[in-house]
Order: sequence, then C-alpha cells, then structure tokens
Amino acid sequence: MTNTEQARRLRAAPDRQRQAVFPSLAGRTVFVTGGGSGIGAAIVEAFALQGARVAFIDIAQDASEALSERLAGLGLPKPWWRRVDVSDVAALQAAIGDAAAALGDFAVLVNNVASDERHTLEAVTPDYYDQRMAINERPSLFAIQSVVPGMRALGGGSIINLGSTGWQSKSGGYPCYAIAKSSVNGLTRGLAKPLGEHGIRINTVSPGWVMTERQLTLWMNDAAEDEIRRNQCLPDKLIPHDIAAMVLFLAADESSMCTAQEFKVDAGWT
Repeated sequence: MTNTEQARRLRAAPDRQRQAVFPSLAGRTVFVTGGGSGIGAAIVEAFALQGARVAFIDIAQDASEALSERLAGLGLPKPWWRRVDVSDVAALQAAIGDAAAALGDFAVLVNNVASDERHTLEAVTPDYYDQRMAINERPSLFAIQSVVPGMRALGGGSIINLGSTGWQSKSGGYPCYAIAKSSVNGLTRGLAKPLGEHGIRINTVSPGWVMTERQLTLWMNDAAEDEIRRNQCLPDKLIPHDIAAMVLFLAADESSMCTAQEFKVDAGWT
C-alpha cells in the first residue's frame, strides 16, 4: 500500500472526535437525495453523527440498507430511507412527504443525487438527453418545491445543491452532465431572493475529483494520479467526508448569512 493510499484510508472515516460539532444540527431534520453511497453516504453519516434526524433516498438498495444498518450499529438513530428512482418525480415527492410525516418538516435539504455516466456528443439522442436531465437536473427543483412549505412553517431552512467543478475545468466526456451541473448555480441564484424572504438559504457546493469507490474503481490509474498532482494545489486526495464537512457548515446556524453562493471543495483545482 502506498503512502497516498494509507493517508486516504486514514482520512476516509473520521470519528466523532475528529469531526467538528455544530450544536444547531442536533435534532435538525435533514433530507438527502442519493444518500446511499459515495458522497451522499458521507453526508448522511456526517449529519447522523451530529445528532440530526436524517432521511435519504437512493436507487441502490443494498448500499442503502448497509449504510442504515451500519449507522444503527454505531448507536445512532437509524435513518429513514426509501428506494426511489428520482427520474420519477411523483415518487420523489411522495418520499419527501412520507419522510416529513415520520420525522417532521425538513429544515435541511441536500440535493446530491447525480450520475456522471460518460458519453460523447455524437452519441446523444433526445431520449438520452432527457434521461440525463431527469437524473442530474430535474430532481433538485422538484425536491425544493416539496420541502419549501415545511421550511416556511419552520421559519427558515437551508438548501444545499451539489454542483461540480468538472464542467468549470472544461473536462470532456459528459456533455449532458456538464449542462446539468452548470445549471445548478442558476437554480441556486435564481431562488435565493424569493426563498430568502422566508428565511430559507440556498447555496451550491461544487466538489472537485472526489475519491469515491466508483471513481477509484473506474478512473484511477497512473495518468489520473499525475493529473491530480498537476492540477490540485493541495497534495491530499479529496474524499467524500471533505464535501460533507462543507455541507454541515452550510446546514448549521454558523452559516446563517450565507446564501446564493457557490462553495468549491476541490483542493484548488479550479
């Protein structure tokens, strides 16, 4: 095992002592889309460790069940979760409604779900384009639509949309994903004023190249290692918990005057 791999493993699962504590998150209700694996699972775990009441959805049944059981095994409240295909808007909104009935209105929404499936410009058809938008773009708006009434009733809330730095660094290989992720900043800024009138904050968190299990399996090789060394200002690889740490801050009262902004967590790549 290389030194880099050892460092990544040591940083991959921060314990309660190493994670910053935000008292305002204790008991806070949180909904996460795509929370069963990767960055989403790290976000769910981070909120659970804060004492938040967490609900999430994901299409990955086995990974989601394993996450739920693991958190319960740590003595944390078992998160509410449901298998949902987010391209089905009715199912997405029904899940949010059912989770709110179980846990209470959501004070925090994390729009994390996405799929960076590779494709070429020449291969894109209208049906494929629509399917990519149905996963990577459309769910965020309809999830927001579902939680806003509850946030108004609570007197405020925090919405965190996951963007990407991939399109900003002009990397190719996924034009539909780039279109969808570039629209996240527009969604955030376009809703900030009307939501702000109700005490609801909305921000974007844009990760760099995060070492999820998927990325390590599919894309990491010697050339990728060289690219990271060449482009990042910091030497450590990004891990899912680095993104979760920023999400926690934006959900907590410590960021009470942050809205309409993009926060990049990319080790200085862009």
